[in-house]
Amino acid sequence: MRSSFLKFIVMTLAVGTLSIEVGQSNSVAQDVTITVKKSELIKPSAINSDRTAMDVAILLDTSGSMQGLISQAKSQLWNIVQEFAKAEKSGDTPYFRVSVFEYGNDRLPASEGYVRQVCGLTDDLDVVSEALFSLSTDGGNEFCGTVIQDALKQLDWSRRSDSYKAIFIAGNEPFDQGSESYKEACASAVAAGVVVNTIHCGDYNQGIREFWQDGAVTGGGKYLHIDQNRKVIHIESPQDVIIIELNSQLNNTYLWFGEVGLRGGYSKNQFAQDSNAGSNSISRTVTKAGKLYSNSGRDLVDTYKSNKNVLTEVEEHCLPDKMQKMAKKDRLSYLKTMANKRATIQKKIGEQNLARIRYVNAEKARLAKANGGQDSTLGDVMREAVRTQLIASGFKVN
Repeated sequence: MRSSFLKFIVMTLAVGTLSIEVGQSNSVAQDVTITVKKSELIKPSAINSDRTAMDVAILLDTSGSMQGLISQAKSQLWNIVQEFAKAEKSGDTPYFRVSVFEYGNDRLPASEGYVRQVCGLTDDLDVVSEALFSLSTDGGNEFCGTVIQDALKQLDWSRRSDSYKAIFIAGNEPFDQGSESYKEACASAVAAGVVVNTIHCGDYNQGIREFWQDGAVTGGGKYLHIDQNRKVIHIESPQDVIIIELNSQLNNTYLWFGEVGLRGGYSKNQFAQDSNAGSNSISRTVTKAGKLYSNSGRDLVDTYKSNKNVLTEVEEHCLPDKMQKMAKKDRLSYLKTMANKRATIQKKIGEQNLARIRYVNAEKARLAKANGGQDSTLGDVMREAVRTQLIASGFKVN
């Protein structure tokens, strides 16, 4: 009884249970409740992956003047992910994870350097989106060296030498503030194989004077600058309405598994992040149709790709409601039907997106010519740096 009791706890946590109630069936048993914050759930580690990894930590200044930066991060997440989706190494898709930190906000503990890990390195891109939309700004002290050191120490970075590991830190105050030396932090990153890219929100030359460029040089990365208050322009295309309809069909192919509250939470969060994407829902849908949006360990279709025994390993009450009512012999057939349906929808989204890209690029060129060019946003500079660095790291970028 004791061994099966322990096994139940471990297996439940492995799929990300938020709350667990367990107990033995004897008269003296007591229920035990374990509560785990969503950001602290056990996630598959790239350290144990047989694939090369792309690990990225995004460190965002959330002090009072940075509302524009946070808005750009929220709206451009899916565009940034699409740049990573173009990468391959030795013919395989790398294991992609993202982490988010905030710093420089008075709501954060002074004892921790006004730094908070919003989410650890995770392959669950809906959790990353949820983390970004949880951010709000307030006045504070921006200690760049501190947040870089925290990211290096707290995250389970890939140990594979052929992985791409990068920090992108964005803010607008002098880079040398705080008791932690930014030079030592950036040097520590280089020693750990992590590239530090700095994004100054403001004038290019001011960023040089305030050590943002030096941080990038010391960290082996790129010095970038943006206008954090620039509005991200959304260009509608004739393909948008078709892609939106395909997204609805795509959502219906997910077979969430786990305890009833857990699988309901996965579904609700997927719809919530669809809603959060707003005018950028097309970019999110294209990402969902790509190879980096995976819900392995949460969705049966994605999990089956790497674990053909998933249906025998998941307890019946943890299956989707519809599958619980099926005969066992029919469940695999249903799973495969959903997998084929999803693949067909994803292919259609990809085809529509190719036409959309041609239309949007032409419209962007027209607008740039009419407006005399515009300053870059967070997504623009990150995509440029990512592509350059991935290629330099031996990745093929389509």
